[in-house]
Amino acid sequence: MIQLLNLSALVAIMLLTGLRVTVGDLMSSAQQRRPLLLGLLANYFLVPVVTVGLLCAFHANPMVSMGFLILAVCPGAPVGAPLTDIARGSVSLAVGLMIILAAFSVVLSPVLLMFLSSHLSLPPNLHIDYLGIIKTLLVAQLLPLALGLSMRHWLPKFSQLLIRPLAALSLLLLGAVLVLVLTAQTEVLMVFRLRGWMGMILLLSASLTIGWLCGGRDRTTQKTLALVTASRNAGVGLVIALTNFGGTPAVASIVLYTLFSMIASLVIAVTLRRGSSARRNTISAG
Repeated sequence: MIQLLNLSALVAIMLLTGLRVTVGDLMSSAQQRRPLLLGLLANYFLVPVVTVGLLCAFHANPMVSMGFLILAVCPGAPVGAPLTDIARGSVSLAVGLMIILAAFSVVLSPVLLMFLSSHLSLPPNLHIDYLGIIKTLLVAQLLPLALGLSMRHWLPKFSQLLIRPLAALSLLLLGAVLVLVLTAQTEVLMVFRLRGWMGMILLLSASLTIGWLCGGRDRTTQKTLALVTASRNAGVGLVIALTNFGGTPAVASIVLYTLFSMIASLVIAVTLRRGSSARRNTISAG
């Protein structure tokens, strides 16, 4: 039930993402080559490397480690763009980067997972179906995204009619997945130690810092890359985890970190927005 609901949620979310994006949005973001390249570096190299370092330093449970590693190699969460909008960052850059990350994840996420998992102390009998992951992400992520983009371009009026009901369906499906996972993994969540919370705080702080530094000197780009980099794609991560490690702490760790990072990132986005307003008022007064 959880696998089916999560897969349906991912398809709905990616279709919705494509319906919300115009060709102009993609062209605008594509022109920002340096931020896009640095965003790719941050999300597909720096964050995964830092994650492996923290997991080794904290000697995390093998299955918990796998959950965090899966999230580390799955960037491009749809929440990145709304958070960027709240913080008054570049929404066009956030959307473009999110789509590029989502497209690249079909191939890069399984490859990175295969490479980085060899650096962790995982059970020797652990089997990951990498080819199955690629096939699933191709069908559940890349194809719905491409369909949504095509519909927005060729059927703009019809696309607008679909956005609201599809958004409601996406939230309903994702909410059901979170509730079911939290219910099924209550025992795992209850024994999550203080050290685990410290690790999550450090990982989120590192992700935000990496994105901020990759944003260069422009404050708008800094905010955008920080929030996009901190937003990991739980839908994709859960597809991988449920397919290969269903019923293990890997699934619970993905859900727990996703909820924690979303709430913390929202607070940070609001704080950044207030900081922007304060600076504007200071400049106006000057």
